[in-house]
Amino acid sequence: MSNDAKKHLEGYRLTTAEILYHLPDHPGILQSFVWQRLDRAPDFPNLQKFLDFWARNLDGKLHSVNVAHAGSMEPNRFRHVAASTLLH
Repeated sequence: MSNDAKKHLEGYRLTTAEILYHLPDHPGILQSFVWQRLDRAPDFPNLQKFLDFWARNLDGKLHSVNVAHAGSMEPNRFRHVAASTLLH
């Protein structure tokens, strides 16, 4: 079993965070950074570890963080397609 599959069984899900931060040389301008890893809600330990690293080691001051988290794993669902079209 792969390491990612084991993590899914332990409650880890794909987590995406949009991090807005101030540019060091131009604090009035915000820059966006997207972080994506397997993490566990609601504490998000991997994201928290990354944000702690950012605050300690990087010059860009954090402005805000928006987090999206995939739900629990479900079996795949298939639908019958009534029609299909092929373009080039």
